[in-house]
Amino acid sequence: MVSVFDRGFLYGDGLFETIRVCGGRPFRWAQHIDRTRRGAEFLRLALPFDGVTLRERALELIQQNAMPECLLRLSVSRGIGPRGYSPKEANSPTVVMALQPLRSFDAENPPRFRIVTSSIRVSKGDPLGGFKTSNKLLQILARAEADDRGMDEALLLDADGAVVEASSSNIFWIEGKTVCTTPLASGALPGVAREVVLELCHHLKIASVQATAMPLAPQQSGGVMLTNSSLGVIEVGELDGVAFRPSQLIREFQAAYRELMLREAGRE
Repeated sequence: MVSVFDRGFLYGDGLFETIRVCGGRPFRWAQHIDRTRRGAEFLRLALPFDGVTLRERALELIQQNAMPECLLRLSVSRGIGPRGYSPKEANSPTVVMALQPLRSFDAENPPRFRIVTSSIRVSKGDPLGGFKTSNKLLQILARAEADDRGMDEALLLDADGAVVEASSSNIFWIEGKTVCTTPLASGALPGVAREVVLELCHHLKIASVQATAMPLAPQQSGGVMLTNSSLGVIEVGELDGVAFRPSQLIREFQAAYRELMLREAGRE
């Protein structure tokens, strides 16, 4: 039971991670837990378990539920404390792990997302932007706009109109033979899947840069892709009603991402 007086419920005072489980193993567990640890330090929230203990419990949960292919959600809140914003005396964090089925799609014919630019703007230099905090109201409002228009995802810009990220994904675009993504200083989340794609660029000997981009022009781009831990690499097929051409390079990234997950799961 989680109390209605838990600060995660009352204020969104906590953190979460969504981790892809492949072959019964959480993919890139160390990176997810490291981000959780850094977020907890920033929020001055004492984690009650170390990464080794949490991983043991996660593996137990996966085994008991017989779900070797799923999503693992780790949620940590500050727990119950006195009324008010002050975290004093809230010294018993709540930790919950839960499993969810994967979204199913054909790996040979993956979806191409239709996205829309949100009216919501992201603030530069937001100190919370680098962490997966439990309060994601900006992203929720942006996604609601996308839902209202029948789109799959929402693109977030900053106050100057520069691209930052999508509501639940990092964004990459291709210029010539170079793969581009927004710098973390833009306010983008340091996504685990984002880091995997940057690694793949290195292994595949594909140039990559982190650059500021004003609104993306479909007719000038060699392709756009989104990355998150739930789906890996997702190609964008349409932005604000204008179509992107399919990209063979993005298909190569999708295949390489899947192969890496399988290899790290010990299945290859």
